[in-house]
Amino acid sequence: MKLHANEVHISEQLVRGLLASQFPQWADLPLMQIKPAGTDNVIFNLGTEMCVRLPRIPSAASDIEKEQKWLPKLAPHLPFKIPSPLGKGLPSEHYPFHWSVYNWLEGKDALTAKIADFNQLAKDLAQFLKALQKIDTASGPLAIHHNRRGTPLACRDVEVREAIVALKTMFNPEALTALWDEALHAPDWKCNPVWLHGDLLPGNILIHQGCLNAVIDFSGLSVGDPACDLMIAWNLLSTESRQVFRTELGVDDATWARGRGHALSQALIFIPYYLHTHPVGVEQARRTVHNILAEAKGVKE
Repeated sequence: MKLHANEVHISEQLVRGLLASQFPQWADLPLMQIKPAGTDNVIFNLGTEMCVRLPRIPSAASDIEKEQKWLPKLAPHLPFKIPSPLGKGLPSEHYPFHWSVYNWLEGKDALTAKIADFNQLAKDLAQFLKALQKIDTASGPLAIHHNRRGTPLACRDVEVREAIVALKTMFNPEALTALWDEALHAPDWKCNPVWLHGDLLPGNILIHQGCLNAVIDFSGLSVGDPACDLMIAWNLLSTESRQVFRTELGVDDATWARGRGHALSQALIFIPYYLHTHPVGVEQARRTVHNILAEAKGVKE
């Protein structure tokens, strides 16, 4: 099923043709599409140790060069695994974008995996982000050019308010508006910009044997306000583990409020756009909104 009006159809036959013409050494390996597919990229497991990641849409294709350049530079500084580029594919007459071959990272996404200890996961995620934020940002891609994550929440204001109206039969619009206004009034990031993942959602966190093993999908990687990487606190963690996460990171009130605003905006914008095409993602976004509303009411999840 198509998720975007402008997306390119990607099939196993297409991927095999690309491999045969550009990476013939891998062309005969087993190939299997990973489902559910991502919203911006389609991933195929290639053999037992690799995967092929192909953008669906032009905006996702623009991130290939960034990932190829920066992931090898960031990896040595991080305490958990991240994707390692093994090959950069070129556009062809049958496929218009650059694409990538990566190493295969073991684990299931945090939505479907059994997590042994959510408090420990919160500590591990905080450790990952602290390490990421300490890496030198010289020449890093500024957040203003990448998906508006890492930029002031006001950049998302129009879309959020439109989403609140569109979802008025699903959620209380007055409560959501009040929460959004509260986030908008939080002071902006005043410190130096830092590295941020940009899309730290449960689907991009790989769990192996109950524990965090890897973080994937760095298409939102940029340098800016790290508040957007706090989205995972409401997308995945419980009331208790959310507080562990905040304590481990040492997040101030303003950054925490902006992080909640990013979680709320991501979920609200996601639901109406993917309502009839991505049920798994929509259900996750609904849970995020409910978590934020419950927290505002002082209800323990």
